[in-house]
Amino acid sequence: MNRDKDAAFYSGIPAFDDFGRLMEPSLYRPLPEGWLIGTADIVRSTDAIANRRYKAVNMAGAAVIAAMTNAMELRDFPFVFGGDGASFAVAAADREIAARVLAETAAWVDEALHLTMRVALVPVEAIRAAGLDVRVARYAPSPHVSYAMFEGGGLRWADAAMKRGAFAVPQAPRGSHPDLTGLSCHFSEILSARGVMLSILVVPHGDNKSAFRAVIERMLALVEMSPEGGRPIPPQGPPRRWPSPGADYVARAWRRGPLWWRRGVASLGALWLVGMARSPVRIGRYAMRTYLQQVVENSDFRKYDDGLRMVIDCPPQTANAIEKLLARAAEAGTIRYGLHRQDAALMTCFTLAAAGAGHFHFVDGARGGYASAAVALKAAMG
Repeated sequence: MNRDKDAAFYSGIPAFDDFGRLMEPSLYRPLPEGWLIGTADIVRSTDAIANRRYKAVNMAGAAVIAAMTNAMELRDFPFVFGGDGASFAVAAADREIAARVLAETAAWVDEALHLTMRVALVPVEAIRAAGLDVRVARYAPSPHVSYAMFEGGGLRWADAAMKRGAFAVPQAPRGSHPDLTGLSCHFSEILSARGVMLSILVVPHGDNKSAFRAVIERMLALVEMSPEGGRPIPPQGPPRRWPSPGADYVARAWRRGPLWWRRGVASLGALWLVGMARSPVRIGRYAMRTYLQQVVENSDFRKYDDGLRMVIDCPPQTANAIEKLLARAAEAGTIRYGLHRQDAALMTCFTLAAAGAGHFHFVDGARGGYASAAVALKAAMG
């Protein structure tokens, strides 16, 4: 299969825009032979979160996606943000690119963020030899972007293999720096407007796929009853304040100039963005109000990667109803789940072009988020 056909595989999957259809098998396509799963996560991320390093952990996970997208020269490929890591799929022709990006990103995370990232590159044939698969769908939350959804158990298997040291990609030498152009995190914390910012992880347990699908669909129906369908981003967009809480991380993502100079430029840029957010002025094709509307529409607060992940802003009674539903399904042996309640969400961003609508916004809880929900999930699984 040549590179053009490889690229056409993912872009050729019809996108769906109704998240309620998530569990329909017809939406998913198996990865072609020869493809690989890249996976990354932060070692001891719960310790980093206990030290209130939420933004650093999220920045590390989003860096994998930004670095891969830039290295792929903006070619479409499936990826998913996991809070304290990320996963993606690429064709055999892009193996060297993927290995280099994973190695360099791990080195940058170590040096710039003082976190340890483990990375691996797993052949889909190894996953299928284990009796699992990787199937991909495309969910379009807006007309501007789409996010990959994964099912088949292969991503979970690849993650577990990485954690036991299989298929590891060695970290690049100190000083290596991937191209992180477009990666930013200038938005401030998004406080809950409805009472609870709820991070949710739900994975199947047992072989009854129809029962698992029924649980997910019932839960999504509960979420839809919440205002704005539980969307954690306010209609006017996330708050921007100055000094920016993420300016230092943005500066560390840039490659040129001494760090003190990069920090100054990033801080001034954040100040300009705060001013633009309060102004109706358009500069060329750039209008902040339009951009913020697109941020709301493009955000990835719900996704599926061998399990449902969501960060929703909901009333306490909705959170209680979700927990009750999931607890009953867990008792029945249909699912395993983890929940984490907090008062705010975080957003990390990746913008392909300054004036374009194709910008991605990765959402996590601001007090532990997916990583803390994963701890609860692990405890439930024994």
